[in-house]
Amino acid sequence: MAIGLNNLHAPAGSTHKKKRVGRGPGSGLGKTAGRGNKGQKSRSGYSAKIGFEGGQMPLQRRLPKRGFTNIFKKQWIEVSLASLENSFEANEEVTPELMHERGVIAKGKRDVVVLGTGDISKALRVSAHRFTKSAREKIESAGGAVTVIEKRPAADAAAPPQQ
Repeated sequence: MAIGLNNLHAPAGSTHKKKRVGRGPGSGLGKTAGRGNKGQKSRSGYSAKIGFEGGQMPLQRRLPKRGFTNIFKKQWIEVSLASLENSFEANEEVTPELMHERGVIAKGKRDVVVLGTGDISKALRVSAHRFTKSAREKIESAGGAVTVIEKRPAADAAAPPQQ
């Protein structure tokens, strides 16, 4: 057989005929349409609640609670020096917005931390919310500069209450 786009087909056994339920006894899925006889699941409008076990105590309630979740935990977007080396040219200004444009980081509401993973040979002016000690040393030894972005305090939290 000749090879070409006009001769493409799915491998044998990979495709199946669509089930046509409720189309008479000859189809094999007539009458109850494969839902069985009576009961909650056979009725229209049935929708199972997530985790519902038919009235039995659900698994997530049977297991003991352990620990807690710190809602004030600081989460960072981590950037390695190796990724900055690959994505930016020498003497370029590097900001979180530019990192997002170049695909180094995903856009998010978290602060950016530059890690000292990998080596850097280009002199980059990097702006981020935090730098590890090794990252700061490597950037500066390559002739670059680091700028720590300070978070502005929320306007309502910084202002004293009015009386």
